[in-house]
Amino acid sequence: MPRIAAARPPAEPSSPEQRDRRQRILRAAARIGAEKSLERVQMHEVAKAAGVAIGTLYRYFPSKVHLFAAVMCAQIERFREGIRPPEPGIAPEDAVGDLMVQASRELLSRPVLATSMLYSCNAASAATVADAIRIDTMFREIVLDALGVQTPTAQDVTLVRLLLQCWYGVLQSSLNGRSSMADVEGDIRLASRLLLAPRSNAARG
Repeated sequence: MPRIAAARPPAEPSSPEQRDRRQRILRAAARIGAEKSLERVQMHEVAKAAGVAIGTLYRYFPSKVHLFAAVMCAQIERFREGIRPPEPGIAPEDAVGDLMVQASRELLSRPVLATSMLYSCNAASAATVADAIRIDTMFREIVLDALGVQTPTAQDVTLVRLLLQCWYGVLQSSLNGRSSMADVEGDIRLASRLLLAPRSNAARG
C-alpha cells in the first residue's frame, strides 16, 4: 500500500520559479497517475518527468498521499475557474447537482488517476496535508455559491460536508465497478436535492 502522509509538513512555493516547479510536478504526476496505479507510481519517475531533483519533489510532497491530494486540489481549482452561472429557472439544489455531475464526469474520465486521488484525499491527515483542507474549502465555496448562500449557518456547512462525503462514496462505488455512470449521476442529483433542501435560504412552503 502507498505510504501514508508523512508527519513533516510540505514546503509552500514562495516565488514564481518555485510555483512553476510545483505545477510541473503536478502535471507530471497527473500524466503518470493516469496510466499507473498509486502503488506503481514511483516518486523518482515523477521527479524525472517534471525535470526536478528528487529532493525538490519531496520538499513539496513528502509522500504520494500529499502528491495526489494536491493533484486533485489542482483539478478542482481548474474546474471552479470554468463554472458558469446556471440557466434561469433551475432550482439551486439542481444547479449544485449539475455541477457535481460535471465534476464527476471529468474526474472519472481518468479512472486510474481518480482512484489515486480519492485514496489520497481519504487517507490524508488534516494536520499534515493542507490540500485536503483546500479541497473541502473549495467544495464548500462552490456549493454555497451555487445555492446563493452568502452567510452560511452551521447547518449549511454540515449539509455541504455531508454532500461531499456522499460524493466521495458515490465516486468510489463507480470506480469499484459497483455503479454505472447513470447510477452515479442519478445518485448525485438525488443527494443534492435531499441534503440541500433544509439549507438556510431554502424557500419555505
